[in-house]
Amino acid sequence: MTQSIAPPAAPRGAVRPSRPRRFLRAVAVLSCVPYLGLKAAWIAGSHVGIPEGSALLDDRLAMAVINGVSVLLDSAVIVLALVLTRPWGLRVPAWLLAFPVWVATGLLAPIMAGFPAQLVVRALGAGGARPEGREAFLHEWVFVVVYAGFILQGLALGGLFALYARDRWGHVWRGHVGELPAGVLGPARRALAFAAAVAALPPLGLHLLWVCGGTAGLGASRAAGRTADFHVLEAVFVCFLLAAVAGGLSLAFRWGRALPVPVPLGLAWVGSGAVACWGGWLSLASLGGVADIADRPTPLMSLAYAGQMLAGFLVAALGARFCAERAATAARRTA
Repeated sequence: MTQSIAPPAAPRGAVRPSRPRRFLRAVAVLSCVPYLGLKAAWIAGSHVGIPEGSALLDDRLAMAVINGVSVLLDSAVIVLALVLTRPWGLRVPAWLLAFPVWVATGLLAPIMAGFPAQLVVRALGAGGARPEGREAFLHEWVFVVVYAGFILQGLALGGLFALYARDRWGHVWRGHVGELPAGVLGPARRALAFAAAVAALPPLGLHLLWVCGGTAGLGASRAAGRTADFHVLEAVFVCFLLAAVAGGLSLAFRWGRALPVPVPLGLAWVGSGAVACWGGWLSLASLGGVADIADRPTPLMSLAYAGQMLAGFLVAALGARFCAERAATAARRTA
């Protein structure tokens, strides 16, 4: 029997921010300061945190453009924190809010998972030292400061969005997977889930190959510069690809019938955002005028990025369609 998914009477939590929401908002805003400060300094021409010989100094124009884009992306965290905690945030159209939050989730989630994992691997003695003869990309303290800020941003923004979404759309994900009505299992959803699984196969195979130590498809410089950190990040991408595909298939085919609906929906949300947004970001970064051909992405690396983006967007489209159908069902029942 399908549970009722009638919407709540009134989402009050986001109208008058509680103390936890105000605290999370402050954390989200303040945690942006170190990153924005560094990026502003670099755009202005400062080399703080950048050692001599770093590849970041090879193309000043490309560095300024990429830093400018990253400033805009991180500034969006501040805007989102306000939207999720101010009364006028309830009037923002769902798609206009969901998309930037999805992008923020996608960009932050791999860092939140990967950076602590790298620290654990280093603590166990695997090490992350760069190969002999290669110049440092950034001073080590920059990674610690910036990634710690990203983790705080992700935790704060995730908490705020979970509270906001519970108040505004909590009726959409009530019940268990096995209780989903037949309307959610249309051919379009199944086609999207199947297409996403197929699109994920090439990047999944490549990331698994690189995790296991293979070098096929890697550029000469990338293959020579592999460290434990590299293998951790490749494993993280494998996990997010599997999460995206698993979430999409569960929603489309009702796999894992005993699972609460938020489980596959969360897997689809986080997984699709991570693989799509990082695939896009890495593709954009690869256009930054790399002088040394050994540092340029190979065709197989570009295939991995493109496959990630395609799979991620397909799963995201499936999730959006799922939520739209559930919301429409709730509206009909209360009409």
